[in-house]
Amino acid sequence: MISSSSTNSSARDSLTNAHELVLFYDSECPLCVREMQHLKKKDHWNRIHLVSVQSEEMKDYPQVDTGAAHKVLHGQLASGRVITGLDVTHKAWSLVGYGYVTGVLRAPLVRPVADQFYKVFARNRHRIAALVTGQSRCQQCSID
Repeated sequence: MISSSSTNSSARDSLTNAHELVLFYDSECPLCVREMQHLKKKDHWNRIHLVSVQSEEMKDYPQVDTGAAHKVLHGQLASGRVITGLDVTHKAWSLVGYGYVTGVLRAPLVRPVADQFYKVFARNRHRIAALVTGQSRCQQCSID
C-alpha cells in the first residue's frame, strides 16, 4: 500500500499500488458486467480496481493494449506486471476469498484445456450473453 506521505507518484501508480489488481473488463458485455458486479460485492477489502476498456481511464494505463483488452480479459498486478485470461479471473476471485473455486482452472493438467475454452468463450462472449441474458451488448452496463 502507498503511504499518505508518498506524493511524487502519479495517480495511476498510486491506484495500482493501492489495489492488488486493476482489472480491465468489457463494459458492453452483459456477462462480463455481471461477473464484475459479483466481484465488487465480494471485494470487502477494496483489493480490486475495475476499469472498463471502453472508458477514458484506459489512457492512464498505456502499458495495457486496449485492442487486446477488448478481446481477452486483462489485469495489472500491483507490481506492474500485466496478466491475461483465466490468470486474471483466478487472481481476482482469489483476492476476494474464492480462489478455491477457480483454482482448478490453473491446475497443470487442466490449465491448457481451460485456456483454450476461455479463448473460445472470449471470442463469442456477446453471442453467449445473448443466449444467457437475452442481450448481446449493452451501452456501458453499470457495475453499481
